[in-house]
Parts: sequence; structure tokens; C-alpha cells
Amino acid sequence: MPDPLLIIVALLCGMASRAIGMPALIGYLAAGFVLHELNTGGGEMLATLSEMGITLLLFSIGLKLQIRDLLMPRIWGTTVLHMLVTQLAVLAILSVAGQLMPELGLSVSTNLVIGFAFSFSSTVFVIQIMQERGEMASRHANLAIGVLIIQDLAAVLFLAASTGKMPELSALWLLLLIPARRPILRMLSLAGHGELFTLAGFALAILGAQLFDSLGIKGDLGALLIGALLAGEQKAKELARNLLYFKDLFLVGFFLSIGLGGWPPTSLMILALLIGGMALLKPLLYFPLFTRFHVAPRTALLASNSLANHSEFGLIVIAVAATQGWVDPDWSGAMSIAIATSFVVASPLNRLSHSLYRRHRMHFLRHESSMVRAQRPDTGDVRVLILGMGNIGTGAYEAIARSYGREVLGIDDNDRKLAQHLAMHRRVAAADASDPDFWHRIALDDLELVMLALTNHQENMLVADLLHQMGYKGRIAAVVRFEEEADALKAKGISAFNLYAQAGEGFAAHAARGLRERRRDDDPEETPQARD
Repeated sequence: MPDPLLIIVALLCGMASRAIGMPALIGYLAAGFVLHELNTGGGEMLATLSEMGITLLLFSIGLKLQIRDLLMPRIWGTTVLHMLVTQLAVLAILSVAGQLMPELGLSVSTNLVIGFAFSFSSTVFVIQIMQERGEMASRHANLAIGVLIIQDLAAVLFLAASTGKMPELSALWLLLLIPARRPILRMLSLAGHGELFTLAGFALAILGAQLFDSLGIKGDLGALLIGALLAGEQKAKELARNLLYFKDLFLVGFFLSIGLGGWPPTSLMILALLIGGMALLKPLLYFPLFTRFHVAPRTALLASNSLANHSEFGLIVIAVAATQGWVDPDWSGAMSIAIATSFVVASPLNRLSHSLYRRHRMHFLRHESSMVRAQRPDTGDVRVLILGMGNIGTGAYEAIARSYGREVLGIDDNDRKLAQHLAMHRRVAAADASDPDFWHRIALDDLELVMLALTNHQENMLVADLLHQMGYKGRIAAVVRFEEEADALKAKGISAFNLYAQAGEGFAAHAARGLRERRRDDDPEETPQARD
């Protein structure tokens, strides 16, 4: 079957998976197994897509690296400890399985690689559920993604060492990439924002991989380091957004190729199902680790539940290890089954995460550290709350503070942004607008207005529902971008400001005001009535 038809089969299986509430990734893996049963193999196009997907994945990880954030103990400490304990647990299971099923041929070195592969959680799964719930800017999303980046870095180091080759002496020339950062950023600025900009991102990822590979270093590490070279800049964030869907699209080829490898033996499949289901135990370790590192209980719970799965990066680790002869190739199929199982069991858990916290809030609050309690924001004497202190929220704050003064409080999750507002003497605080603990500390009867300047419809709806559940009777106003979003909010009694439609009215008023001022300057004797 031609490769383009394989992609169509992947599309159909991905749509079917999404229709039953599962990530599309499960459908792609299933498509590979279905095609295997039809005695279909992949061609050069599929192999190229697979390789390109991995390269873009690593390049995108590099673009998101924020060393200062990753050095926080709650991120690197939790990640390292969790990976060690998870690997020990998988090693124990594999040791018992090796005794009960000697036909698996499990050695100590094989068990170490497999345990390492199962110690990751899925970046694709976490980002998908956070995007669907409108929580990508939340504290628990940032915490979970920080953990995932540390895990991904560990996997990249494994991939870099997997070739067994020593870098050539000429690899020292790679240090020249450091001063090349500014010229690269200028090139990206020159490329604008369209297809040329995206093409420049592709070129950087491919050139980075090829350059490192030619010097005896794993090319995947090159893609990651080139991305890391640009991290922290606005252009890097824009490039990561532009490449997101291309990366996911190309990774379809990788997931298909795993399924096309065929089913593992029955004994290995049973073991894979067992380990896949055990992903539900991951939050039982993540939660106490997070709270011990002074993470708020609700943030710890939501981040922990999102990480209750196994990772597509584990598939990459197993695939590389199989090419080196460290593990049996059948483990690629077993790993894919374990990942699919973990996604199936983790999806309901994540759907129930918010209600789980609300139902057992007092129990979870017992794990709150004294440091977290000391950092609670001052919410006294607040009459107006502005949720989201970006450009829109800041403009709203400045306008309404003229009337309400210090009775206006701006809320945001971005610590750097908050520091800038504090320097401008604005009253702001760090909090998650979807956190019921925050609203329990607000005197809702004294609150007159809540302004949702989040520009994320799912999050606006989530906060609005939460406020209604807690009995808030005041006025709520929200920013929307599309008419259907405005209709959904108005149905809940919320005033909606259409950012695009009403911005046009503001633009026209601004232009008309300019015309009046120009006529006044041209004709100083024009009466005020004529100007009006």
C-alpha cells in the first residue's frame, strides 16, 4: 500500500480514537497494528516523516528550555526522584516477570533500559489535555511541562550516548554557535511571521541535526541544543507555536512504524498491559514529592494526575535500544501497547481531577506546607478583580483604577509579568483563577466586578462556572474573540466584549478623533459646536 494511503488510515483511526474521548495517538498506534495484519509495510516517505518528527520534537523542546525555571527544586528534584523510584519499581516487576516467564530473556541491562523508558510521562498527552481544558497558562500545566522537559533531557542524553561513538576533536568548533545566537535571531526577524519564518525553523532543526551528526555526536542532541540556543526569546516562542502541528503531524509516521512492526508475544503483551495500567500509580508519588517541595496541593494534584501515563519518548528510547541490540525489537510493540493502556486509564482520571479536588479539598489541604500558606496573596478590601494581566488586562486595570484605586486587584500566573507590574506600583498577586482555594479567600459579597481578560474561552467558562457554584452574585465581564464564544458566555449571564468586532469600533473612534483634531488645527476659528 502506498505511504499516502497509510496516512489516510492513520487519519481515520485517529478520528475514531478522538471520537471516543481518547488521544489521537492511540489511533495512530492502532492503525499501525491494523496495517500489519493486512501485511502492509511502510516505505521511504514514512521513514522520512518519522525521522523528521523526532528532530522537530527535540528542536521544540530546546526552544522551550528556561534554565532558571528548570533549576527550581520542585521541578528537577521531583523529576529525578520520581524517575529513580519508577525505574526501581519497573525493575522489580521485570525481575519477577523474568522468573515467571523465562522465555522473555530479560537480562539486567535489558531491564535497566526498559525501566528507564517507562520512567517518562507523555508530553503529547499532557499538552493535549491542557489545551482542551484551556489550562496551558496555569501553574499546574507549567509545573507538569517543566517535569516533562527534564525527563526529555534525560532521554536526549541517552540518545546522544546510544551511538557509542566518541565526538571528533573538531566538535570543539560547535562552541562558535554561542556567538551565532544574535545573527540567527536577526535572520528570524527578517523572515517575518509567515511561511518563510516557519521554513527557517525547519532549516535550523535539520541543519543542527546534520551538523552534530557529521562531528560524531547524535544529531538529535544537535536539534535540541540549537533550539536551546534561541530559548527565552519571543521569536523562539513564536517558532515553537508554528512548528507544533508540523511536529505532531510528522510523528504520526513514527507511531505508525511502531505498529507496523507487529504484535509482541502473548507473555510480553500481558506484561505490557500490566505496566501500562500501573501508570495510574504515578500520581501517588508525584503528589507527596510536589507538596514536599512547597507546591500548593491543588496544583500538585492536577499536575500529578496529568503525568499519570507513559511517554512516546519511551518508544523512541526502546526503538534506539533495539537497533543497538540492547533490547528485543518486540519491546517496541509492547511499549506502544503499554502507552495506549496508560492513556486509556489516565483520560478518565484527568477528566475528574477538578471535581476530585473540590470533593476532597480539606483532605488535600492537610498537605499544604507552611511556606505555601505564607505566600497567600493579600485579597482584603477588593471590589474589582482583573484576571489576566497581559496587554488587555493592564489596560483595563489602568482605566478602572482611576475610579477604584487600590480596591482593584490584578491576578496573573506569570511571575516575571507580576514583577513588572509591581515595579509600576500596580496591585497584583500570583494566583490561579480556576483555583477554588483562591476564591475561598475572597469576600465575594463585597466583590462588585470580575473581569476575565484571559482571552481563552475554555478558561473563561471554567472560572465563570466556578464563581456561580460558589454563589457569586456580582457582575462578570469577559473578553472573547469569536461570536459563538460571546453567545456561550451571555447564556451564563456574563457580559462579553468581542475583542475583534468591538476593537474595530474603537479604531474608528480613534481615527475620527484624529480627523476632528486635524480640522481644528487647520481652522482655529472653528467653533466647539462645529467640531462636534
